[in-house]
Amino acid sequence: MNNQKSHWEHVYETKNPDQVSWTQEKPQTSIDFIISCGLEKEAKIIDIGGGDSNLVDFLLEEGYENITVLDISSKALEKAKERLGTAAEKVQWIATDITEFTPTETYDIWHDRAAFHFLTTPEQVSKYIDIAKKNITGCLIIGTFSKNGPTKCSGLDIKQYDEESLSHVFGNDFEKVKCITEDHTTPFGTTQNFVFCNFKKRS
Repeated sequence: MNNQKSHWEHVYETKNPDQVSWTQEKPQTSIDFIISCGLEKEAKIIDIGGGDSNLVDFLLEEGYENITVLDISSKALEKAKERLGTAAEKVQWIATDITEFTPTETYDIWHDRAAFHFLTTPEQVSKYIDIAKKNITGCLIIGTFSKNGPTKCSGLDIKQYDEESLSHVFGNDFEKVKCITEDHTTPFGTTQNFVFCNFKKRS
């Protein structure tokens, strides 16, 4: 088991949503960006590093039918499945490290809030970009800690981004549609500044 995987399995085994900084009651920004892609409810959506995030609940509520949640931690996915109950059967669940992901289908919408910034080496970043560009047909929505955000999360180093650096990383294959920064208030009442960008696959 790689170190990243054992780290995240431990986090999700030992902590509840109100004990981790990334929890959002309702991930409104992510939902808004996904809806702004303007795709049908049959659009294939993947949530990268989705863990036990509530995003999937709201997407099902919005009527989206083809949702996949990928996370390195199988424990996180188990928690999400338990929360959803029978609705979990409508979702595809994939437990893998994103840099080792070999998709069997393409995705109309690729959403990643706070997974990409854990990739701190050029090799990890280029693997991610390679997988994304081969397997995204429409929107790439990505949220990371901004240059005004934390430098660590869950005890791990992260890589900060801003609109310019995210556009630089993905710009060869994706065209920037919109970027925003926003403050996320953690369950402990602290603030983390995020940058969120929506990109469109270049044809």
